[in-house]
Amino acid sequence: MSLSRSPSPRAGGGWSSPGLTSPFDTLSGRSSPRKAYGDLHIGNGGPIGNGVTWASAKAKSEEVNGYPSFSTRNNGFFSRSARKISSSLPRFHMGGRQNHAEKEKLGRGRLYPNGGSRLVRLKTLLASVTRRMRLRILIVLGIILAFILFYVTPIHRLYRRNTFLGGGSKFVVVLAANQGGGVMEWKGPREWAIERDSVKNKKKYVENWGYDLEIVDMSTKKRYAHEWRESWEKVDTMRNCMRKYPKAEWFWWLDLNTFIMEPSYSLQSHIFNQLPKNTYRDINDYNPLNISHPLTEAYLDPISRSATGDNDPASVDLVVPQDCGGFNLGSFFLRRSAWTDRLLDIWWDPVAYEQKHMEWEHKEQDALEHLYITQPWIRTHTAFIPQRKINSFPTGACGENGEDPRIHYKEQDRDFVVNMAGCEWGRDCWGEMYNFRELSNKLNRTLWEKFKDAISDRWKAMTQSKKEGEEKQEKQG
Repeated sequence: MSLSRSPSPRAGGGWSSPGLTSPFDTLSGRSSPRKAYGDLHIGNGGPIGNGVTWASAKAKSEEVNGYPSFSTRNNGFFSRSARKISSSLPRFHMGGRQNHAEKEKLGRGRLYPNGGSRLVRLKTLLASVTRRMRLRILIVLGIILAFILFYVTPIHRLYRRNTFLGGGSKFVVVLAANQGGGVMEWKGPREWAIERDSVKNKKKYVENWGYDLEIVDMSTKKRYAHEWRESWEKVDTMRNCMRKYPKAEWFWWLDLNTFIMEPSYSLQSHIFNQLPKNTYRDINDYNPLNISHPLTEAYLDPISRSATGDNDPASVDLVVPQDCGGFNLGSFFLRRSAWTDRLLDIWWDPVAYEQKHMEWEHKEQDALEHLYITQPWIRTHTAFIPQRKINSFPTGACGENGEDPRIHYKEQDRDFVVNMAGCEWGRDCWGEMYNFRELSNKLNRTLWEKFKDAISDRWKAMTQSKKEGEEKQEKQG
């Protein structure tokens, strides 16, 4: 073997490295070295300048670099890993000749070897895309898993209940129950059904948002029987709840004949995050009782003579709706404060009851209206909320037509709460509760439930149409 530009120091050219040049290459194909480095000399076998032979220089170089003879370089761990990664990457063949130096690598590593069918191309493309997007897919799956765990496990309730995160521990829902336990009432199957649905509705709501639920056993009304005071228990119950939940801030009273239509509304987002926007301090905005407001007596301070008090939402301690007849306490809010303690003490004062209970038809409700009219300090801490915000009425309450936009429930507006007030006087309480329960379930269906209902309705329509067609053919035949 001879080269025009030989790297060998030998004057005749050719490779002098062992294994590359052999005098027997043309005969037997043997490529192993015949001579050692010590036998290779320049010219007459003399040293390469300064007494250094070629063989000794070559051996010295290999000793310094640390590579033994006949060892392949770049054979470390990182080099092998780099080669594996590079060989696994797809190669895009744009056509043309397929001349490859190594026969066993023909088509290897290419996206579509030998053309390939459509199915093979599709599978190869999907595999390539999956490899490239593996990290993104894992991140998306991790987010989905975290979302599922947050809502399936109690983690979301702990989050919503936390004082500094969701703030649910600041709210207590107070529900009157067991109305058949009093001395003046008897409870039948319909009344038990109403209570069961109402209690279940409130439990589901507070569990979803992390609130506390206090179910008041109204059999305790017997303790007031000697005073004939069975409908005044709201005042005493609210005071007892404030003692029981010392860390709570707002207390929401609900009558038994109420139903939360939109459990997806939290009290924070629906009302309290924007309390000034959702309430009004000037009763003249809606004044069914024609109460003179504001007070004008000269001895009062400027805040008491103002129609809107001090305009500070932090001073609001009572939030109450008004229906067509005045204040409505079927659904109202009280905030824990010194003002509230004073209000509950005066509101529950037996002296006022003894003097006025024959005149006050709606009992504790009329008592609160009387305090608002006669006591200036009551007005400065009271705010009114539109009735349909927390206390919509069904058709038949406050009028037979049920068309008052301030009072009556509107399905298209997705009102928060319905109060079947006065249903025991000539209306069907259980029928109204059942209808609103079914409507709430329909309005709050999940996407999967809506899909199933659509398929079911479509199937029923097809079956009914087929049945009508068969009946028509039988009549004609």
